[in-house]
Amino acid sequence: MLYFYGSYPTAMSSTALPRRIGRKLVAQLGVWILQAQARIGDETLPRFANHPEHLIIDLPRRIIHPEHIFIGDHVWLGPGCFINAVTRYPTPSLTHPEKTSEVQTFMPEIRIGHRVTSSGQLVVGAAKQVAIGEDVLLSFNVTILDNLHGYENVRDPYKYQPLQRIAPVVIKRGSWIGQNSVILPGVTIGEMAIIGANSVVTKSVPDRCIAVGAPARIIKRWDENICEWRSYEAARTSGYIDSASDHDFEISA
Repeated sequence: MLYFYGSYPTAMSSTALPRRIGRKLVAQLGVWILQAQARIGDETLPRFANHPEHLIIDLPRRIIHPEHIFIGDHVWLGPGCFINAVTRYPTPSLTHPEKTSEVQTFMPEIRIGHRVTSSGQLVVGAAKQVAIGEDVLLSFNVTILDNLHGYENVRDPYKYQPLQRIAPVVIKRGSWIGQNSVILPGVTIGEMAIIGANSVVTKSVPDRCIAVGAPARIIKRWDENICEWRSYEAARTSGYIDSASDHDFEISA
């Protein structure tokens, strides 16, 4: 076979054509594998406490006790999700092979609202309740926990100590949780709030506020009067925020 480059014919080498065909076959095989993976992911979804429609949870994933998990419609969770409704602690993976420890039992509930999106690597652990409102955006590698490992003594390895600080977590409608953020027990994230990347949220954040850092501190709040974000301290000084009503929230210096 001859190929023309400019005005000079060139014969394709005896190995070039097989290599091109091989590359195309490998590419097509990759497409088939991805299509099959999507179908497998859809057909192997566990039975949740309700019957969500148009749900996508990409593979790989790990979902424990789905009967305690309620999921809304049109939810999309990216690969690597670990969603754990904790009914008993310690779990088999955290049980000492030779020693016995106190067993805790729980009736957890996890609720994920309509149209919630996660980029992937989402971790949700609930011994009591985690509720994620509608249209929440969860960036990559977000962790949401309503419990912590115990650390009451330094004799027993922490993974064998009872869970503690168990308190519900609520993330309200439309909020955006940035990449690598951690939401800890007892926290409520208000409607349309933003949590900056790499934040550790230890206290609740009001509606329409931006909080960043470890521990997270509020830096801005939406001002309805001027329709823009304002410094949180400036909003308090101007009287737009009632200081008495917000006394539990940490503020950026």
